[in-house]
Amino acid sequence: MSPANKAKDVQVFPVAADTRVLRSRTWDRLKFEIEYALQKGTTANSYLIEGDKTALFDPPGESFSTIFLDALQERIDPQQIDYVILGHTNPNRASTLKALLEIAPQITLVCSNPGALSLRKILAETEIDLNIEIIKSEETLDLGKGHILEFILTPNPRYPDHLCTYDRQTEVLYTDKLFGSHVCGDRVFDEGWTTDIEDRRYYFDCLMAPHARQIITSLDKIAAKPARIYATGHGSLVRYSILELTADYRTWAKSQGDREFNVALIYASAYGNTATIAQAIARGITKAGVAVESINAESAKSEEIKTAVEKSTGFIMGSPTLGGHAPTQIQSALGIVLANAAKTQLAGVFGSFGWSGEAVDLLENKFRNAGYKFGFEPIRVKFTPTDAVLKTCEEAGTDFAQALKKAKRERKKVRQAQGIASDLDRTEQAVGRLVGSLCIVTTKKEELSGAMLASWVSQATFNPPGLTVAVAKERAIESLLYTGNNFVLNVLPEGKHIGLMKHFLKPFAPGEERFEGVNTEEASNGCPILSDSLAYVECTVANRMECGDHWLVYAVAEQGKVIQSEGVTAIHHRKSGTHY
Repeated sequence: MSPANKAKDVQVFPVAADTRVLRSRTWDRLKFEIEYALQKGTTANSYLIEGDKTALFDPPGESFSTIFLDALQERIDPQQIDYVILGHTNPNRASTLKALLEIAPQITLVCSNPGALSLRKILAETEIDLNIEIIKSEETLDLGKGHILEFILTPNPRYPDHLCTYDRQTEVLYTDKLFGSHVCGDRVFDEGWTTDIEDRRYYFDCLMAPHARQIITSLDKIAAKPARIYATGHGSLVRYSILELTADYRTWAKSQGDREFNVALIYASAYGNTATIAQAIARGITKAGVAVESINAESAKSEEIKTAVEKSTGFIMGSPTLGGHAPTQIQSALGIVLANAAKTQLAGVFGSFGWSGEAVDLLENKFRNAGYKFGFEPIRVKFTPTDAVLKTCEEAGTDFAQALKKAKRERKKVRQAQGIASDLDRTEQAVGRLVGSLCIVTTKKEELSGAMLASWVSQATFNPPGLTVAVAKERAIESLLYTGNNFVLNVLPEGKHIGLMKHFLKPFAPGEERFEGVNTEEASNGCPILSDSLAYVECTVANRMECGDHWLVYAVAEQGKVIQSEGVTAIHHRKSGTHY
């Protein structure tokens, strides 16, 4: 049975003294959110500490409710559980909580104040009497047998109620969303952790990068806790790479603050859909080398919004539509943006809705009437976004980032046209004399497809036959070229390459079909072969290395064919090493 066909289950394993993990596992994609796009499944990790009193950490979401509660009841009577500690709350997790509280009403819920507000709102229509203990940072809870829990508030705009918990007895730090990854497997801990680097980085870029400032603050808070294990909310628990992963988080977060351009992304989300769209847009922006300051209008203070807008080079606002209107928090934030954003700043709007979508129209009209230029066409999503919609949102974010950087490139061209050359300029001219084969990389994964013109291509190995392709981080196709993904490298023929080159060089709108009007056939790996190419090679991505503003993708050549035996490869000559 392949992993994708396995049924969901719960893996139970001892973690430390009196402590077990219950890993609710799925080998399928859990949700249509950008953070799950690598489609490696995930685990929802819950933890059970049995001291003189018993505490359960982070029950999983609704999709695991039944199997989790069955596994829990096989090991403990739920009426013996004294506390449920919540690293964060949402409607999905609340569904399992409701089922648990119906059979164990004695449980006290331990959470931050924003978490308590969210819980009461989500469970308002139930008849359950909630016993909630609101904790503040550095407060403690004694479970007995030496298990004294210390609480650390680690909020960010996406999870304003986020909470980490440290057990002095076992030196386990329960990190919830921090340090996780969306991978399903049998490894409880991170032995052989170097294989996890790509998945950890992707998880960080999707969930943490838009909140880099708050992540650094959280890292500072937990630094004083001598953790032996990071008990994560998703993926393998971190034991063997604590120092490395913590350092990586700090490096990745700091790199966001060091970027030249910054976008203020302001949103509110009634049912989670608008937040999902915001996350996809943010991913597109950050992968293009532009920082994002994500702001949840429902919890942010006015001064925080004002400061973020003033220091940004562009802003994007997103809103759900409730009763034909934008939420009050968005209307307030809109006034702050209009009063403080310079007219030279680039704007963007998006939103989700069930029926009409007036909130998006409100934002668009206000910004157009005020004279702002838009970095992408307004995004309107009805109900839950699909994979294709999220890919479009990611591409819109990348377009926005590229538009911000375009003005700088234009200024440099003017300087060079005036004959002003520095040592750096002369070096770039020399690097530009390196030549490469002109190729088209094509790929398809379920309903998503992509293509790009590539000239930085080279054979890398004889055995196995392998090659490398340099892919700019801002390319739309980049997110389809992770380890294990397939693509076809189509080599263009000299003298007959102009048509295909021009087609794939033109700018495509987010979500636009790349292969319209192009003759293709399907390769055995499911990706498009360009019928007019000189030759093609079917490839599987084996590894990726981050290199400045590009990813160097190493792929194994599975099979290939020369289509035009008399032809020669088209070559790309450049005059500068700063562009293609």
